[in-house]
Formats: sequence, C-alpha cells, structure tokens
Amino acid sequence: MDLREYLTNGIPRQTQDQQPGSEREMNPAPIYEDESYKGSGKLKGKVALITGGDSGIGRAVSVAYAKEGAHVAIVYLNEHEDAEDTQKRVEQEGVKCLTIAGDVGDEAFCEKAVEKTVEAFGQLDILVNNAAEQHPKERIQDISSEQLHQTFRTNFYSYFYFTKKALDYLKPGSSIINTTSINPYRGNKVLIDYTATKGAINGFTRSMAQSLVKDGIQVNGVAPGPIWTPLIPSTFDEDSVESFGAETPMGRPGQPVEHVGCYVLLASDESSYMTGQTLHVNGGSFMNT
Repeated sequence: MDLREYLTNGIPRQTQDQQPGSEREMNPAPIYEDESYKGSGKLKGKVALITGGDSGIGRAVSVAYAKEGAHVAIVYLNEHEDAEDTQKRVEQEGVKCLTIAGDVGDEAFCEKAVEKTVEAFGQLDILVNNAAEQHPKERIQDISSEQLHQTFRTNFYSYFYFTKKALDYLKPGSSIINTTSINPYRGNKVLIDYTATKGAINGFTRSMAQSLVKDGIQVNGVAPGPIWTPLIPSTFDEDSVESFGAETPMGRPGQPVEHVGCYVLLASDESSYMTGQTLHVNGGSFMNT
C-alpha cells in the first residue's frame, strides 16, 4: 500500500445528496485496510462499540480491532449496505460483529445500543465515539437554531449519552476514545457549529479522563485532519471535493486506514499511562495542544 501514489491526480468531482453518505458510492473508495497489517492479539477477548462504525474511520477501526481479536458492535444511522460490508469483513477475522441502526442523537437509542452490545457479548471494554455530521455555512447568521441543535445532538450529545450508559459496564482497564478534529485547534470559517462541537468533545475528553482515572478507565481522543470519508462528498460541492486535502503539508487527504494505529494503541494496554490525551492525524499540520 503506497499512499504517496494514491490520489496523485486529485479526487474526481462528485457529491452525494444525503449525510452521512455512502462509502459504496465514493470514487475512489476510501482505503480502510492495510492487508499487510497482522494483528497480535492486543485486544483479544475484548468487546468494542463503535459509533459511525459502518464506514470511513469507523470501518477502518472496526476491521483493525477485529484483527486484534475484539468482537465489535457498530452503530450507524441508515447506511445498511455499508454496515453489511463492514460486518462481513470484520467477521472474516473470526470474531463477531453486531450491527445496530438508529439515531445517536436519541438518548434512549444510545442506551439501548449499549444494552444490546452487552446482551450479545456479555461485556463492554472499549467505547469509540465517532459518529458526526457537518453542514457548511458562510456566515453564523445562516446557521439556524435547528441546524445548531442537530449538529450538537449528533456530534456531542451522543458522546455524552453513550459514555454515561457505557459506565454501567466499563471496568478498570477499559477505554473510551473520542473522535475530535483538527478544526477546534485552528478554526474553520464555514464549519462553525461543527467546530464548536469538536471543541466541546475536547473539553469532555479531558474532564472525563480526570473523572474516571480513579476507576482505572482511560479516556483519550484522536483528532483527524482532512480524511477521505463519505462525509466529504455528502457535505461539500464538487469543486471543494476535487481539491479536498490539497492544502496539507503532505498535499493529499488522509485515508481512514491511517488512523488505526492510534485507535488500537488507545484501546490496548500499550497506552496504560495515557489519559486525557489527543493524538493528531492530519498530514503534517502542527497543533499546539
């Protein structure tokens, strides 16, 4: 897998008309797996629940966790074909995969998803809060109260709801990993409400890390830069998609597979002295954290 050669001619012009988007419709398809990556049992016997696990970074993490021996529950909205593809690939690793469809902004659904996971596997060891949506607007005046509420509902409230319920089952040695973003560190003039949710996630991650350290539960984050996922063509116009990621020092968008090392690290015993931290995967942009 030579990512330096990937997308050297740019991304073909494309859009999708519904968020969070379909991986099956993307051209080229995101790279979610490095076939040379061989697991070593870092997560053997553990159970992970991953929101937004059907595609993008969530799919990449689901497959990597399966390679490391974990059973996986993936939560998604309504992209049933993507979820089926991910489930099939995960189960090829000899572990089980539970798919759960629903709205992560609904607290009752979040609670039910955690309970379904525990009912299916008997335990919960890793929570990856990853689901998100975004809606570009040129001015704050263009952001309606409905959009503001919806963006926070999906991007931040879901993290709160899943974490709160998961704590009924997490135990010492468990991990919570929150997907944040490069945007709260540098700002984004057209993703104002989205960026605000990611800033809230940063504060939530650090606060929960301090709250749970006495219980032996680690809470960390991963901050992606511009990554080629279904959210991109379902968010931006064709011109923006075509040039997506070109402004990074590496001159290209990142791929979902380029995050799996961080998520495996933070879920495994190798991060036993890490909590309240954020790992940055952004193509070379320096972040003052």
